[in-house]
Amino acid sequence: MELVSKKADKKTTRIFPLITMATVPPLTDRRTDGRIERQTDRQTDRQTDRQTDRQTDRQTDRQTDRQTDRQTDRQTDRQTDRQTDRQTDRQTSRQAGRQAGRQKARRQAGRQEGRQAGRQAGRQTDRQTDRQTDIP
Repeated sequence: MELVSKKADKKTTRIFPLITMATVPPLTDRRTDGRIERQTDRQTDRQTDRQTDRQTDRQTDRQTDRQTDRQTDRQTDRQTDRQTDRQTDRQTSRQAGRQAGRQKARRQAGRQEGRQAGRQAGRQTDRQTDRQTDIP
């Protein structure tokens, strides 16, 4: 750009830039540049939005998966614990019942043996007594 001075008055001097065709792009080039710039901006925005959406989706999916896994694990653990407890309680009850049954059977057998032995002894005594009384 060159500077050319023109005297408008004797008092003031104005300086006007001399514009050559090489320094200013034609109007059509400027329009094209603006259009390209806007298009590039839109593409960049779309790409950024897609990228952000993908990352957000991935993060949300991971978070959801983790929470679901934790919840499922807790639920499974609780059910397993309950089932194991019930099973253990049943086995303990059965075992205790069997034990009590055995003890009862022993007591009854003991009583039975006692009765049997008492009867036997009583018969023995009766026979003995009969023999003694039958002696002429």
